[in-house]
Amino acid sequence: MRYMYWLFLFLALPAWAQKSPSTSPLSIGEVLTFDSKALDEARILNVYLPQGYQDSVAKSYPVIYILDGSMDEDFLHLAGLVQFGSFPWINMIPQSIVVGIANVDRKRDFTYPSKDPRDSKDFPTSGGSQAFIQFLTKEVPALLKKTYRMEGTQTLIGQSLGGLLASEILLTSPASFDHYIIISPSLWWDEERLLKEEPASLKEVQSVYIGVGAEGPIMERVAKELYQKMQPLLIDDCHFQYFPEQNHGDALHLAVYAAFEYMYERKEKK
Repeated sequence: MRYMYWLFLFLALPAWAQKSPSTSPLSIGEVLTFDSKALDEARILNVYLPQGYQDSVAKSYPVIYILDGSMDEDFLHLAGLVQFGSFPWINMIPQSIVVGIANVDRKRDFTYPSKDPRDSKDFPTSGGSQAFIQFLTKEVPALLKKTYRMEGTQTLIGQSLGGLLASEILLTSPASFDHYIIISPSLWWDEERLLKEEPASLKEVQSVYIGVGAEGPIMERVAKELYQKMQPLLIDDCHFQYFPEQNHGDALHLAVYAAFEYMYERKEKK
């Protein structure tokens, strides 16, 4: 019996001696770090490349820019949304390069100088949007064109203060992007002065999507007023959507999904 016991142990030993599971990094894209001349500081871009990018060397892709695009902010879940929406069996949006603009100081970068002393008190570093817009609309695309195969439409996604910045670009230099997805914009900034701006020519803008959740009377009103300002100028190219079950913290993901649906359905109808 003792002999059989040791024989069993010997035969079973290979199974017990299996290697432990190994781990390796999980990557969904690339990190591009460079020194920005417009901002005079080092900046990081998180870049998602669509499936097949490395193999399809003759193919170029549209670009989706995400404000608040750090890995611990909106880049990861919105890049996943783009991947899902471009699966062949979903076919909601075309395969796209996604660029997340990682933050350094969003209160500085996403706000223009305010005449309201309350804003300066609450946001002491505010007022740097002009330099950031130069960075976002000139410096970043130029760098990306040298690095990746990009062609076609450019879409900007901004929420909250990022929505304020996206609204500023839409009203002051709209040709910078083809599509604007503006969610819960903080248009209360500077006593809502941006809503009084007359927009520049919108002939190159293909669509504007504005969404807001149940975020209180001021946030809901200013988002709706932005839509009311843009819709007569863009007619069928502007869409507003209210999300009564979402709030300022969780409206973005669902709203961006709805925006992609709108952009695709609108294109199909034309």
